[in-house]
Amino acid sequence: MALNVKSRNNLVMAGVLAVLVGLYAFQTTQKQQRQYGFADPNVIGNGKPVLLEFSSYYCRPCREMMPILEQLDKEYPSVFTVALADIWQKEKLAEQYKISVVPTQVFFDGQGKELFRHKGFYPAEQILAKWKELGIEPGTKH
Repeated sequence: MALNVKSRNNLVMAGVLAVLVGLYAFQTTQKQQRQYGFADPNVIGNGKPVLLEFSSYYCRPCREMMPILEQLDKEYPSVFTVALADIWQKEKLAEQYKISVVPTQVFFDGQGKELFRHKGFYPAEQILAKWKELGIEPGTKH
């Protein structure tokens, strides 16, 4: 069955709108990552503990985690590294770590061994308590 001109035009406009929304979300995610300056996930195993968060711009709890991660990144840079992996940009990495829920925070020791993972929103106090429980003492803020 052939579409009439109006229906076809509506479908084309919907497709264009979907592409534009996708591009906006991608650019916003890129901007968000640059704004906070999080490390690339490739830092895992470089001798320093890493808190890697898997997230997505489309996820509200992920966006709510950004200021928390930024705070931890600024206050404890000599203790652990904060890294961010957007699941749409780092699909292979998300598959490698079997990420099924965002946000997911994965804690690694300095050699890259996964120590713990948490799914969902995770307050700063609980993250610091978990590091301490894992034997990584956050100590004083920097």
